[in-house]
Amino acid sequence: MKIYLQILINFICINLSVAQTTVGLTLNDSNSYDDGYVLFAPIGSTNTYLIDKCGKQVKTWPSDYKPGQSCYLLPDGTLLRAGNVNNTTFTAGGKGGIIEKIDWNGNVIWSYNISSATECQHHDIKALPNGNVLAIVWELKTNTEAINIGRNPALTTTTIWTEKIIEIQPNGANGGTIVWEWHIWNHLIQDFDNTKPNYGTVSSNPGLIDLNFSASANTTIGQDWIHLNSIDYNPSLDQILVSSHSFDEIWIIDHSTSTSQAASNSGGNSGKGGDLLYRWGNPQAYDNGTVANQKFFGQHNAHWIATGLPNQNQIMIFNNGNGRTGGNYSTVEIINPPVNGYNYYVTLPFLPASTSWIYNANNTGSFYAQNISGAEQLANGNVLYCDGPSGIFTEVDTIGTKVWQYVNPVNGTGIINQGATPNANLAFRASFYQSDYAGFSNHKLVPSSTIENSNTNSSNCTLSLSAISEEISSVKLFPNPVTSVLNLISDANTNFNSEFYLINNLGEKFDLQKINTSEKSISFNISSIQKGIYFFVIRTNQSTFVEKIIIE
Repeated sequence: MKIYLQILINFICINLSVAQTTVGLTLNDSNSYDDGYVLFAPIGSTNTYLIDKCGKQVKTWPSDYKPGQSCYLLPDGTLLRAGNVNNTTFTAGGKGGIIEKIDWNGNVIWSYNISSATECQHHDIKALPNGNVLAIVWELKTNTEAINIGRNPALTTTTIWTEKIIEIQPNGANGGTIVWEWHIWNHLIQDFDNTKPNYGTVSSNPGLIDLNFSASANTTIGQDWIHLNSIDYNPSLDQILVSSHSFDEIWIIDHSTSTSQAASNSGGNSGKGGDLLYRWGNPQAYDNGTVANQKFFGQHNAHWIATGLPNQNQIMIFNNGNGRTGGNYSTVEIINPPVNGYNYYVTLPFLPASTSWIYNANNTGSFYAQNISGAEQLANGNVLYCDGPSGIFTEVDTIGTKVWQYVNPVNGTGIINQGATPNANLAFRASFYQSDYAGFSNHKLVPSSTIENSNTNSSNCTLSLSAISEEISSVKLFPNPVTSVLNLISDANTNFNSEFYLINNLGEKFDLQKINTSEKSISFNISSIQKGIYFFVIRTNQSTFVEKIIIE
């Protein structure tokens, strides 16, 4: 059995003020959380980059496609990436059309095309613990189809793009089976025409989507009526979270349903089928408020904060602020939905009344990212956010002080020269992966040069970080697969004064408590942890051991 040893030596970063530093690393304060790497895919490039916190390249994955739009590093070390195939029917921002898995060596090991005259994948995808992939997909409907179910003809364009979510089970190198799907078209309500289907009182049916809200005769706006721009998955609740740009809301639906239940309003853990379980951001969308109650304005990147982080299980959102009452400016916000088992306490409008944490509140002059963008919490409570239109990645501490900043040096024409003013260097999102992330466990991470021409900031920010694997015969984990008790044993007098935890395929951390210890062995009760594939981690001040286990 192999257990992987990762030698971790902290960054020593010197933050210098450099007049000509226009791209790459521009700030690295001592309070920055340096134990990991940043992944991003510049919108104008076919490459995906992994950099360390000194702004140095650690890994680059090539592709035949520009992003479409998100990318993720999976626990097995492969890159899951959506690509833009330039669909000529669905031409709005965020279009994609192909999903690829790329191995560590840059080989495409799986691809799946979702692009035609009637559908197109866009914006975001999400890997599930079972190895399947969720995708957001535009669906084309004619104006006749829309009007026949209650759409106002005066607000109906020639075609309408509605949305569906599909779960793809990869097959072979280029195949996949859709094993679950959910369609907005099955969960509509309208109060325009009482002779048509879906007629009812919008305000009394918050689990349904108003067919005429956000409707417009303007072709650009009216076609892309919903514009979902992010998707996330909660394995504990078996629920899906999406963000609707046009409705200025986030929605949660039940994934425990069958496809037939997902098309109805009953079934699943929630008992509500595919109806919305929860929505937040704009009560006007379900006729339970006014503009004074609106919280979100063109938001992106809604996701549950992973277990083990300071605000675990709450929801973080990048609130772009496009059309915000009082002026356009962006915020990063966290809300704490009132969970009630597999449902949510319903008080209309939905609670909470306000966010539990906000960055840049009422600071209109600080920054404004009109579109794309995202944010995530780090282990020490800091937040890394991506100002997508400007291609700037910024880390702030818990009181909002900037402690790290990096300017994407890549645009559609190539690498931006140091000293030049960056332009068209957009990035959909920037994601952080800790150095003990399972996806790194069998790879040597060696920082090389910066992407851009070297600058004083990066050259004075030193890093010694490597990952090596070696066989340690004296340490054994058993049984594997395991059902209730996992044992760790060593033939030598091993120092087990360490941190022990599991990480699942979504990167969520589960701390382990010792139930029996001796000089050479430790036992852990894992009976309360859900079945699945995990990575068992032993972490000390100087090293990290990782081994894959299966809980049955």
